[in-house]
Amino acid sequence: MTMIISPNFGVKLLVPTASSKLSHNSPLVNYALNGLERCWLPEHRRWSHIFHLDGRPSPNESVPNSDVFYTLNVLLGMSRVAGIPSGLDLPEIFSRNASLLTRLPVRKYAFGMALWSAAELGLETPEPVKRELTAILADESRWKNFRAQDIGMLLTGVVAQARAGENEWWRYAGPLFRFLKERFHSESGLFFDAPSGFRRRFSSFATQTYLSIACYQYGEFAGDASALVMADTCVRNLIALQGPQGEWPWFFDAMSGRVLDFYEVYSVHQYGMAPALLEWAERFGQKGSRDALVKGFNWVLGQNQLGRAMLVPELSLTLRSQVRKGELTTKAPRALRAVKNAWLGNGQRLIDGTDVEVRLECRSYELGWILWSFGRRTDLPGLTNNCAFGGA
Repeated sequence: MTMIISPNFGVKLLVPTASSKLSHNSPLVNYALNGLERCWLPEHRRWSHIFHLDGRPSPNESVPNSDVFYTLNVLLGMSRVAGIPSGLDLPEIFSRNASLLTRLPVRKYAFGMALWSAAELGLETPEPVKRELTAILADESRWKNFRAQDIGMLLTGVVAQARAGENEWWRYAGPLFRFLKERFHSESGLFFDAPSGFRRRFSSFATQTYLSIACYQYGEFAGDASALVMADTCVRNLIALQGPQGEWPWFFDAMSGRVLDFYEVYSVHQYGMAPALLEWAERFGQKGSRDALVKGFNWVLGQNQLGRAMLVPELSLTLRSQVRKGELTTKAPRALRAVKNAWLGNGQRLIDGTDVEVRLECRSYELGWILWSFGRRTDLPGLTNNCAFGGA
């Protein structure tokens, strides 16, 4: 290992020498693994909520309930990595952090991520977590409070467990899918954010991703063609709404199927979450899915409004997003704009790039999605072996 001082961020870096590179991984995967070293909180045995890229002396910010969820997300990604860095005891990290789910104020989707990552890693879910989650799933009256990410992650986790042979969870899969189909699926082909209420029609790209992945997972394992059709329809609509330089819009009107606001454009959608969804779409022959994946990824490499790569090579980290100027610290204008556009029936386009700036932070789960989406891919060398990540 070689230590250098970053002139841009004022922190000490441990840069792996060529001989210590994990040779079984692609340069992209090693880039993400090296970045995760910066986000590691050794005293807590988890990855951090935010790594700030604004030059502060202590860049890692810890928010325990978020750290834990992000760590489970990173572990999910690690399940697809051929060469794991030495010193990472994945079973111990999983057990320590999953056990905290019953003691921290986490959203229900965190339990779904615990099931999913445990299944992919071949690990046992802690008994207190099983008990609490069983109580949640057994009482369908509590499902009315689920948001899209909750039901998407829970259904995906349940299916992943059943696929891994843990059949005790399968009895919840059918009811969860029926609830999703009845309360979250819009005639537009997109998904609602909630089962009821004013907020439900205002859905995010994450809403579409998590619910489509859940439908693909359930449809394939259960042999339910209706679930596959729902996922394929959503993906087809998303591809049609993708921006001219591969931008995945952030906010939609699920009722009409329109884009309400492109911003923020998040890097994790471009290089992680969209590729995770489009991997499924490719598998089921969705036309245009591979091209949309590549176009979206190239946005991160600099083919975007600002003409800059959303990478911090000296830290092996990424820049979180491109955001409207003046909206780094407030969501109010975005919310008001979305309501206005929905009310007036307006669609949204990209604004002039001079009114866009960059959010200077990276979150560990973002790098986890790189590991999941590209840990096993060898068919996209233009991305995984790109020179931006130290490839040829």
